[in-house]
Amino acid sequence: MTNRRDFFKTSSLLIAGSLISNQFLQASVLPAKGKKDIGLQLYSLREAMKADALGTLKLVSDIGFKTLEAANYADGKIYGMTPTQIRKVTKGLGMKLTSAHIGGPIYTKETHSEVMDWWKKALEDHQEAECKFLVKPSMPNMKTLDELKMWCDFYNAIGEKAASSKIQFGYHNHSHEFEKLEGEIIYDYLINHTDPKKVFFEMDVYWVMRGGFKAIDYMNKYPDRFPLLHIKDEKEIGESGQIDFKPIYETAYKNGLKDSFVEVERYNFEPIVSVQKSYDFLKAASYVK
Repeated sequence: MTNRRDFFKTSSLLIAGSLISNQFLQASVLPAKGKKDIGLQLYSLREAMKADALGTLKLVSDIGFKTLEAANYADGKIYGMTPTQIRKVTKGLGMKLTSAHIGGPIYTKETHSEVMDWWKKALEDHQEAECKFLVKPSMPNMKTLDELKMWCDFYNAIGEKAASSKIQFGYHNHSHEFEKLEGEIIYDYLINHTDPKKVFFEMDVYWVMRGGFKAIDYMNKYPDRFPLLHIKDEKEIGESGQIDFKPIYETAYKNGLKDSFVEVERYNFEPIVSVQKSYDFLKAASYVK
C-alpha cells in the first residue's frame, strides 16, 4: 500500500458543510445485507473514498460487507470524520469499523518519545471509533538485524500502550519480509522478537505467496499470531488461480480467526465492480463462514 498520504491532503473536503447529514448520524442500525462475515479494507476503494466517503460507504454496505478496515487517519480524523462521526455513519449503514491501518511519523531512537505520544493519541481516537485492531501497514527496509530489533522493540512499546486500551496492535506484511537478513527470514524474526501478548500479525496471504511461501505453513507454525487476514489476489479475489483460499480459511478458522478483509489493489474493472466480484466469489465459497 502506497500513497495514502495523498488522502490526508483532501480529508477536510469529505465533511464540509452538511456532508454528514442527520440521516446518517441518527440512522438506526440496519441489518447487513449478506449472511457471511466478510470485511473490506477500504484502500480497495481509495479514490472513491477520497471523492465521496459517505456515498462509497453506502455502496460497500449495499454489496453486503459487514466489517471495515480503514486506511486513512490524519489530524485526529478518519476519512475526514471524527471518530464519533465515522462510528455513527458505519453503524447506521449496518457495518462496523473494526480495524485500521495507520503509518505514523518517522521513527528513530531520537524521536521515540514524540512518536509514542502520536500513537497514544491514535489509540485514543480509534478506541473512540470502536476499532478493535490498529495495524502498522509497513516499515522501512532494514540493513541489519540490530535495526530490525529496534523496530521489534518499537512495536512492543506500541503494543504495551495498546494493552491498556481495548485495542490490539499488529503488523501487516508485504513480500519483502520474506527475504533474509543476516541469515534470518525477516518475518520470522519479527514474530519471534515481538511479545505475543502485545503484538499480533495481520497476514496478507497474497504477499506471503509473492514472497515465496505458503500462508497455511505460517499459520501452522505460529497458530496464535494471526487473528486478522488480508484476503487478496493479483486483482479480484479468485481471479489469478494462484491462491487456494479454501485451506487458508479452514486453517484460519481453526486457529481462531477474528476478522478478514478483502483488499483489491489492482483491477480488471472499475474498482467498485472488482470489489463486488471479490465479495461474490467469497460469498459463493462454501468454506467461508
